[in-house]
Amino acid sequence: MSDSTPRAAGRPVSQPDEIPMAEPIEAIKLKHPWRNVFAVVLVIIVGLFIYDAAFNRPVYNWPEVGKYLFDTRVVSAIGYTLQLTIYSMIIAIVLGVSLAVMRMSPNPVVKSVAWVYLWIFRGTPVYVQLTFWGMIGVIYKTIDIGIPFTEPLAQIVTKDLLSYFTLAVIGLALNEAAYMAEIVRAGLLAVDKGQEEASTALGLGWWHTMTRVILPQAMRVIIPPTGNEVISMLKTTSLVTAVPFTLELYTRTRDIAGVTYQPVPMLIVASVWYLVITSVLMVGQYFLEKHYSKGHGVRQEVMKPTVETQTITVAGIEDPAGPKHGEREGGDRG
Repeated sequence: MSDSTPRAAGRPVSQPDEIPMAEPIEAIKLKHPWRNVFAVVLVIIVGLFIYDAAFNRPVYNWPEVGKYLFDTRVVSAIGYTLQLTIYSMIIAIVLGVSLAVMRMSPNPVVKSVAWVYLWIFRGTPVYVQLTFWGMIGVIYKTIDIGIPFTEPLAQIVTKDLLSYFTLAVIGLALNEAAYMAEIVRAGLLAVDKGQEEASTALGLGWWHTMTRVILPQAMRVIIPPTGNEVISMLKTTSLVTAVPFTLELYTRTRDIAGVTYQPVPMLIVASVWYLVITSVLMVGQYFLEKHYSKGHGVRQEVMKPTVETQTITVAGIEDPAGPKHGEREGGDRG
């Protein structure tokens, strides 16, 4: 008759003693008295600044700010500023993606052309570039169409073809494309090389690999700096007066201040509208980042088997955890 008591190596196994329940740890919140003092001092300083600006500084002239905040000239200038920002960024993103692909090309000529472009447009101030674009009508009076070293088939006067608004968009877009190219290239390099190899192994072509695999993953890296570039472009539009294009927000408010002799209120008007537009852009950037970061950093749950599993024994192979052949025989004899 066999013994039902658990045994280990032929000896009875002693039952473990009952583990006493540990007392719960009482967490004591760390106090930061100086942090609170610093916050109170900051609030007092900000409050004093607001009070001083509101009642003790007539140069701010708040009634003048309210008078011109929704002036038709200012509202029209906001429209031109938004158009400059949107058109320039669209061209810059398209050109930046092309330059990024050229920079990663194995062809040394294509790679060198992209590198020289980035070297020139990142190495010179945007204000200088805009000034050059404003003089394009003086440097190149006409644009000839035809075969080189022969009589032109058609001739277009540059000033008639390119308005100041168009030149401002071209100047901003070409400068921004140099920065977008590096942003896109950084995003493409952030995607693991195995993703492209796996797509190729599955039979996907270059276009489907880029649009279905590489770019969706790279967008998580590309979107945040691109949002910053859009906000930066909005403020850079104030430099297009170098072209000269004078209908955007900052130059328009400066022209009004030249008539009213009230520069500070008009600077506040321009600043308020820049802050409003920037805040809207930041909200859009937040939702874009949230969309493209779906699933990133989320730990996958442990997958449960779809069928019941169990241990199987292969006939003819001795189970190492089972009883020894000699012990089985001895037990039977006992």
